[in-house]
Amino acid sequence: MRTAGTALLAALDPTARDQASHPFDDEPARRWLEYRPRPRPGVSLAELDVVGRKAAHRLLATALSPSAYAQAMAIIALEEVLDRAEGWRRGRHSGDYWVAVFGDPARDDRWSWRLEGHHLSVTMTVVDDQVSPAPIFFGANPAAVRYAGRPVSRPLGVEEDLARALLDALDPAGRSAAIIADEAPADIISATRAHVDTPLEPLGVPAGRLGPTGRALLDQVVALYLDRLPPELAVREARRLDDGELHFAWAGPTRPGQRHYYRIQGDDLLIEYDNTTEDGNHAHTVLRRPASDFGADVLADHHESHPH
Repeated sequence: MRTAGTALLAALDPTARDQASHPFDDEPARRWLEYRPRPRPGVSLAELDVVGRKAAHRLLATALSPSAYAQAMAIIALEEVLDRAEGWRRGRHSGDYWVAVFGDPARDDRWSWRLEGHHLSVTMTVVDDQVSPAPIFFGANPAAVRYAGRPVSRPLGVEEDLARALLDALDPAGRSAAIIADEAPADIISATRAHVDTPLEPLGVPAGRLGPTGRALLDQVVALYLDRLPPELAVREARRLDDGELHFAWAGPTRPGQRHYYRIQGDDLLIEYDNTTEDGNHAHTVLRRPASDFGADVLADHHESHPH
C-alpha cells in the first residue's frame, strides 16, 4: 500500500499532485465519507492521464480483494448506465471518482488515502505500518439490470441474497425478533457522518439465539463484508469479532423488489444495507467500525507508544 501510494503521487503532474495531497492532520478532509455526487477533496480520475488513473486503480486494489475490486469497477461503470437512464441530463460519468492522499506515504509513519465517488468510498489509514480499513461504502444504482428476468448486472446481489437466506432460516420467534420495523429507513442510518457519535442500539436477534443454520448464514454475511478486504486484513478483522455478540436486524417488507434494510452490529462493527427505492433497485452498503473509523484504533496505539 505504501509503495502504491508513493507511485501514485509520483505519477501525477504538479497540479494534480497538489490537488491530491493533503496534510494528515486536516481532520475534516481526512475524516470524510460522501457517497452522493458532491464535491469532494482530491483529484478527479477524469483529470488524470492513463498512467495516473492506473496508479489510482493499483492503489485501490491494495485495499480490496479481487472480488471486491470487481464490484468496485462495476459500481464505477454504472455511472454511464445511470446517466443513460436519466436521459443524459446530469452528465454522470465514470471518471467522476476522486483520489486523495493524506500525509506522505514515502516518509510518514502516519498517512492515509481515499478513493471515492458516487456509490463508492474506500478509506485506508496506515499508522506504523498497521492498516485500519474503514469505512468502506459500496452502492449500486441500478442495483440490478435484467434481461428477460435474468440479471445482466447485479454488483451487490450476494449482499442481498445471503441476508434474505438468513432471514428465511430463522424460526418464527427469531424472525419476529429480527424484523424491527415494517418500513425501511430512507437510507443507511450512519449516513455520511465522520463519526458514528451516538452508538446505534443493537436491535434485532442476537447471534446466540440462532440455530446452526442461521448462525452459519450470519457468519457468511459478515465474512462477505470483511472479505471486501485482502485476505490478511480480512483475517485480522475477523479475529477482532471473536469475543463480541452480533445482532441481526431487518426493516421493511421481506419480498424482493421493495424497499428493505438490514444491519449487523457487534463490538466496533457496523454493517448496513439499504435498498432505497420503492422498486428495491438502488442499494447502499457500508462496513464501518464506529470506534475505529478513519484509523482511530491505530492512532490511539501510536499515541500511547509515541508521546507527542
